[in-house]
Amino acid sequence: MEIADVAVIMPAFNAELTIKDALESVFSQTLKPREIIVVDDGSCDKTVEVAKSLGSISENIKLVIICQKNAGPGAARNRAIIAATTKFLAFLDADDDWLPLHLEKSLKKLEEDNCVISVHNEWLVQDGKETLNDSVSRLYERRSVFLSLYCKGCISTSTVVVARESVFSNGGFDPNLANGQDVDLWLAILSDDHVRLCALYEALSRYYISSDGINSNTSQRLKYYILIAKRWAVTVTKKDGG
Repeated sequence: MEIADVAVIMPAFNAELTIKDALESVFSQTLKPREIIVVDDGSCDKTVEVAKSLGSISENIKLVIICQKNAGPGAARNRAIIAATTKFLAFLDADDDWLPLHLEKSLKKLEEDNCVISVHNEWLVQDGKETLNDSVSRLYERRSVFLSLYCKGCISTSTVVVARESVFSNGGFDPNLANGQDVDLWLAILSDDHVRLCALYEALSRYYISSDGINSNTSQRLKYYILIAKRWAVTVTKKDGG
């Protein structure tokens, strides 16, 4: 069995009903990760028990489960990133899942195009219906991926595979951002003009939309995206020729 030098980063909060499918989608990858690091972010359900029950599915993949007091998804991801020992990181939320070729195609694209970060399209799933989210096309609407991302925040975290060193050198996820901490980090990484992003138009993951998901609170999302917009405004002005 071929093992890739990649760690799966999975924050989880009250995910007992979804984490089994998420983890099984990792075990079903055609190219296996070296390790999966689940950080339980203060769940009060059986998230940890369900995750532990799946630890024996593959003896070739190291499953690490870390428990912490609730601190939000950014802090949970940071905890997992610190524990990771691999060259690359692949992010998967505990209520999403990957199609079997996600890691194989993403890592191949990174190698072929000599990139730091790879992304792809995804399926949006709501009430059992799948709709294509063509986020990759939106990434190329402006003169740079950085500017497109700033304007539309169009990278889904569960599609990202990225060099661990690049995440570390940019400070990881900002735990003070309850929303948008992923967009903020991708902006930090891509603000360096020497960093290359590569993208696949193929949809290789599923994002499940729920009424109680973290992105369902529109007023909270707006609050934090305004903070992020202000944080990167000067950089955007310089890159846009202002």
